[in-house]
Amino acid sequence: MAELYSADFHCDVLWKLLENPSLSFEQDVTNALDVTLPRLRQAGAVLQTFAIYVSERMEKSMLPILRSIDLFQRKVLTVPEITLVRTSDEAAKLQGSGKIGAMLSLEGADGLNGDLAMLRILFALGVRAVGLTWNHANWAADGVMEPRGGGLTKKGRALVEECNRLGILVDVSHLSDRAFWDVLHLSSKPVIASHSNCRAICPHPRNLADDQLTALLAAGGMVGVTFVPQFVASHHPVQIADVLRHIERICELGGAEQLMFGSDFDGIETYVDGLAHPGEVEQLQKALLSHYSESTVAGFCSGNMLRFLAMHLPD
Repeated sequence: MAELYSADFHCDVLWKLLENPSLSFEQDVTNALDVTLPRLRQAGAVLQTFAIYVSERMEKSMLPILRSIDLFQRKVLTVPEITLVRTSDEAAKLQGSGKIGAMLSLEGADGLNGDLAMLRILFALGVRAVGLTWNHANWAADGVMEPRGGGLTKKGRALVEECNRLGILVDVSHLSDRAFWDVLHLSSKPVIASHSNCRAICPHPRNLADDQLTALLAAGGMVGVTFVPQFVASHHPVQIADVLRHIERICELGGAEQLMFGSDFDGIETYVDGLAHPGEVEQLQKALLSHYSESTVAGFCSGNMLRFLAMHLPD
């Protein structure tokens, strides 16, 4: 069997570093991080997206966002085998390069405070995907846990349009259902769900319903199957076989070539059995190979994501 590369569209290492800057991505002797350089090597990683997440207890401003980017630059990009991914060409050159691509995303636009100049600054600093909300409401939209279930605000619509213009991917994970549909109808570019599963398999509000998945796929978007146990199954313990049920559902909806992974490692405290960090992704790959062809599994693990980024990141 040829080596399977891995790619992951969502982890929260930067949040943990923001909370505790003494932690080391390069060599985490404390075992406080899920995603580390040794574990990415172990996974055969070709790309890792690092989310910028500002927790509820921090101020909603650009300061923690910029501090997160500073940590990314000082603690991740200083590693010689890590290479920053901002352009379609940089994404296209990853496979077989011997490098691990690192891309920045923003999880929740709260800190921009409605100022699109802040978005443009983040683009200049390398941010290439933006999720409009976390679980609650902000100036741009309602999150999935906001009881009123509102959609995009006027400023939120302007944010989506500016992301489209710049070449920033719009991420619909965490959005209310109404905001999801608002984004899908408004966006002139394919959107992603970086870390969401199938509501038909596990009825958690953070997962996407079949009609949402079908529409997102029809518009050329990508779905990142996530390893958050409560999004995978409502029983415990959660097994890798439960993750496969979501993958099968997306394939049934026609998304075999638009499926990727968005682990949410470092954003979770409990884990799918045998899937607690990137070094264990091999267990998922082995399970997939018992159900799908090697080429299909290679697509799930990295090929689909790399192809999408090569098509949709800016030049």
